[in-house]
Amino acid sequence: MTKAEIVNEVAQSTGVQKDQVLAAVDGFMEAVKASLAKGEPVYLRGFGSFIIKHRAEKTARNITKEVTITIPAHDIPAFKPSKAFVGQIKK
Repeated sequence: MTKAEIVNEVAQSTGVQKDQVLAAVDGFMEAVKASLAKGEPVYLRGFGSFIIKHRAEKTARNITKEVTITIPAHDIPAFKPSKAFVGQIKK
């Protein structure tokens, strides 16, 4: 599902104009990105959490060049669904 499809579905189910729904969706995404950029997780009860995961430094191999490289430690954004959300998906 794309962002446009989400906007269309929310607009149809709520009766709100598409441009207003698009502004709300964009605002939500910007708020989540800003919070994660500050190192703060976002918790949405019943849905899940947007968190930052730390990846340790590791060594890897480029097999085409036969070279060992080091991948530095870094942080990545991640989503962890709530137990209720996982329960709805599993059948």
